[in-house]
Amino acid sequence: MSQPGVDVPPQRADAAQLADAVRRPRALPLRQQPILLPTAADTRALGRDLASQLRAGDLVILTGELGAGKTTLVQGVGEGLKVREPVTSPTFVIARHHPSLVGGPGLLHVDAYRLEGLEQLDDLDLDAELEDSVTVVEWGAGIAERLASDRLEVRLERVRGMGMAELAGPAEAGTGDERRAWVDGIGQRWRDTAKGGVG
Repeated sequence: MSQPGVDVPPQRADAAQLADAVRRPRALPLRQQPILLPTAADTRALGRDLASQLRAGDLVILTGELGAGKTTLVQGVGEGLKVREPVTSPTFVIARHHPSLVGGPGLLHVDAYRLEGLEQLDDLDLDAELEDSVTVVEWGAGIAERLASDRLEVRLERVRGMGMAELAGPAEAGTGDERRAWVDGIGQRWRDTAKGGVG
């Protein structure tokens, strides 16, 4: 029992509480608190959750440092869209199209790391594929925004210091896979989605 005027430190979450905390709702948590991603599997699961809300013509711009989990997230999007795999980083080919295996939209996976601006992105001549695919651009901030007025922006970061592993306890610590993600919907499409509570 705490004494008056004495602060009691918050209790650490046990594994079950942690698992509940990272379960994502079907509706996208636009412009809210970060989504906690303790493992690479959780990052892929977020990608699948995103895919359930995406349709042909949608643009997703991913930002995050090297190793933040961008390609892992795109793998989840590919799984959710049920496209031809493997989904790997297109750093050297810059853009890779993964057609749907079930008649849905394909996945156009672009890595803008080596591009110097929108002009070089335009030179890839992706217009025909943009309308029929979900386009995900890694390193796209400052370059890909003009591809569509409505877009999702997803920022990933690696957790340092007191991360999810420490919260889970010693048995879960040390995986090095802990991430946080922020999902922000830009434009009327995503404002409508957020209001409608899609699921």
